[in-house]
Amino acid sequence: MSTDSLIPPHGGNLVNCLASADKAAELISTAAGLPKITLSSKQACDLEMIAIGAFSPLTGFVGKADFEAICKNTKLADGTVWPIPITLAVDDQTKAELTEGGQAALVHSDGTLMAVINIEEIYAHDKALEIPNVFRTEDDAHPGVQAVKEEGNWLIGGPIQVITVTPEVEPGEQFTEFRLPPAQTRKAFADKGWKTVVAFQTRNPIHRAHEYLTKCSLEICDGLLIHPLVGETKPGDIPADVRMECYQVLLKKYYVDKCTMLTVMPGAMRYAGPREAILHALIRKNYGCSHFIVGRDHAGVGDYYGTYDAQKIFEDFTSAEMGITPLNFEHAAWCNACEGMTSSKSCPHGPEEKIFLSGTKVRELLNQGKRPPQEFSRPEVADVLIKWAAAEATVNA
Repeated sequence: MSTDSLIPPHGGNLVNCLASADKAAELISTAAGLPKITLSSKQACDLEMIAIGAFSPLTGFVGKADFEAICKNTKLADGTVWPIPITLAVDDQTKAELTEGGQAALVHSDGTLMAVINIEEIYAHDKALEIPNVFRTEDDAHPGVQAVKEEGNWLIGGPIQVITVTPEVEPGEQFTEFRLPPAQTRKAFADKGWKTVVAFQTRNPIHRAHEYLTKCSLEICDGLLIHPLVGETKPGDIPADVRMECYQVLLKKYYVDKCTMLTVMPGAMRYAGPREAILHALIRKNYGCSHFIVGRDHAGVGDYYGTYDAQKIFEDFTSAEMGITPLNFEHAAWCNACEGMTSSKSCPHGPEEKIFLSGTKVRELLNQGKRPPQEFSRPEVADVLIKWAAAEATVNA
């Protein structure tokens, strides 16, 4: 089956900013004489997402008109839906070395030359516009707000030409086997004969409520893409390598192989709640998914967003503007009377019969040295988490 049968990328075309071998050699030579911008962890993640087309239609870091339109209207300046500005922030010292119309070398913190940017604009980072609009709060305790406040006061806008997305020295596991860019996931879907694909975004191990949502979604789609975020997250989140082991043991025993696929998404979390739900949906559209699961408090943190705000925001856009269908789910819970996972739509029993699940609750149990019960996690997943928690306790003792 051709990839033409799949949902088109956002904006119509899948961006590819990765230079050919000959062009990369030319860029390396050019970069030797250019000013350098050392990327933060979030910026390195964003560079990869732009390069592989996951952020299509973006071809680089946004300029001023797009930045302002995104913050004010949740759209690019041309009217295309886009919820969060993808920016390249620099400090005063770095800005002084740059020139509009010039170029700069984009360098990973380990020294690896990643890309060259054509500097179309240098403009003030209007944090007073970005923060309250994107995050709906200005509280320093919000990890996304804090990250933006700590960034430089200048933004560099322009297209990028990418030499590599793989740093020479990178801590942790890169999940090479599962790190498929959008062009490759699209080919895989077509090879499997999938026309409709539902994506599940996660930054936690999959507990029983997540399993319920994904399997309900599979009943209406040809395939399921489990698509965990493995880029930058906040302190306290379970490490990506531990989560990946959890996904693999779960899929091996409890999912149908021919209907399920596991790959990773190398983006960075913003914890922007409703706006980030839109971003996550558009990213999966670029990967070739036709449907996207939106559950309780998607991409939220703390109590900054309403339980279902991330579902309601999709009502602000037409189906033509989004091009991907959200699948909204109520808060799922284990019901002792029903002896299984349920929601308020499928179960008549009261809260006294319910065990409500969350990634936060699982982390709390692990921090207390307790094993998540079977109503929370499959035993194979609990085994992985207990092993990791015990090792962490030993290190921190």
